[in-house]
Amino acid sequence: MTTDLNFIYRIQHLEQTLGYAFQDISLLQQALTHRSYGTRHNERLEFLGDSILGMIIAKELYAQFPESPEGELTRMRSVLVRETTLAQLAREFKIGDCLLLGPGELKSGGSRRDSLLADAVESIIGAAFIDCNEQFEIVRHLVLRWFHDRLQAINPNVSQKDPKSTLQELLQSKHKKLPTYRIDNIVGSDNNQIFEVSVTVEDIKQIFRGKGSSRRRAEQKAATAVLEYLSEKGLS
Repeated sequence: MTTDLNFIYRIQHLEQTLGYAFQDISLLQQALTHRSYGTRHNERLEFLGDSILGMIIAKELYAQFPESPEGELTRMRSVLVRETTLAQLAREFKIGDCLLLGPGELKSGGSRRDSLLADAVESIIGAAFIDCNEQFEIVRHLVLRWFHDRLQAINPNVSQKDPKSTLQELLQSKHKKLPTYRIDNIVGSDNNQIFEVSVTVEDIKQIFRGKGSSRRRAEQKAATAVLEYLSEKGLS
């Protein structure tokens, strides 16, 4: 556990924001530690938290929408647990102020990056599960408090499709060719890569780009850029 008083103050404040007081504060520190900072990092906690979060949200949607088929439930769950949603939650909790990052990640603005923020949320869930001696109900109530407003707002009658699927269906409805995605660059180490992707669309000269910690995430961001362009031009 670091003895940096400023960091200790920040994570104590974070505990209040999260609504959970850790018995073992070192678990919270580990959940906030990126692999670039040290060997005791948050990747295993992220793996655990991702599974726990998915199960909690799936069960809540199952109970909340008893008439919804599996496909609708899956789409709603995907919206609630996707990277952008978790990053928004992290920003509300100001988790970025507490991340422990190596010099390279600090310099590149890692504390503001969606992928790192989303990973930290999942890691905190995993850490809390271990900290409370695997009392699932404690973690379930905690997560449902965090997601309360989003669960109230989710609607099975509103399209939950991801940007790539939305763009593909839009182009197909206009009898256009499917978009062409291309990986332009991959930067970083094997365990900390950033993908740079471009996408081209028939009859549009402009090239749209996206970056992400995986090819899929980068393509989704590129597709979002296309959708925003089409909306601005009144072509959607």
